[in-house]
Amino acid sequence: MGDSAQGPRALQLKIRQTETGVAIAVRLTPKSARDAVEGVEEFGGDPILKARVRAVPENGKANMALEALIAKWLGVPRSTVSVIQGTKARIKIVAIDGSAIGLSALVATRLTEFSNPPS
Repeated sequence: MGDSAQGPRALQLKIRQTETGVAIAVRLTPKSARDAVEGVEEFGGDPILKARVRAVPENGKANMALEALIAKWLGVPRSTVSVIQGTKARIKIVAIDGSAIGLSALVATRLTEFSNPPS
């Protein structure tokens, strides 16, 4: 019951538990026309979150914009989101502080928007 065939495009994002919350991998595209979380894509054999920001990748501006974008996307305080790895790379690890169980469920819920587009 409730099992629907989503096909091979339904990638499952890995949400890693940390000591203070969770961490997710994100592929960031800076200097975009808009700020947006665009879903999950495969990169290097692993599913990662795809995001784009208008900020330029200078002096940490794109990283700060990504942190703000993820916080807004999840509805959590900006202070709980931080880029913890890949600050100068396109692939980043973003940590979100809080309850790992609650945050994992929140991320999973937000990801359903990409696999179930509005009719």
